[in-house]
Amino acid sequence: MKSQIFFATAAVLALSTSSQAQDLEAGKKVFNKCMACHAVGENAKNKLGPVLNGVVDRSAGTIEGFRYSSAMQESGLAWDTETLSEFLKAPKVVVPGTKMNFPGLKSDEEVANVIAYLAQFEEDGSLAQ
Repeated sequence: MKSQIFFATAAVLALSTSSQAQDLEAGKKVFNKCMACHAVGENAKNKLGPVLNGVVDRSAGTIEGFRYSSAMQESGLAWDTETLSEFLKAPKVVVPGTKMNFPGLKSDEEVANVIAYLAQFEEDGSLAQ
């Protein structure tokens, strides 16, 4: 019985690990839609939008050197997964007055994948271990 539980657990872990890898790759493709304005990685610089290194669980409007809209600075948001999901679907609804001119991602799958992709970047742009 214990060996059956072990193998079932191992199978679930293997499936979740492989699907996570697919999510990251899919998220990287979705991020191509964001790259005109945002950057990630060790040499990322602010563009029209701020660098997104370490964005997951960061407070909104806090990247030094980027000029945020007053709406974003005063939003009081923390970019947890739920808030990011809603923002990425409808930025101007979640933060009325944001400078972000992106209509939003329509697919929940794309949103989840791009958040998984962004979550792997530490604040300094290195990949999380």
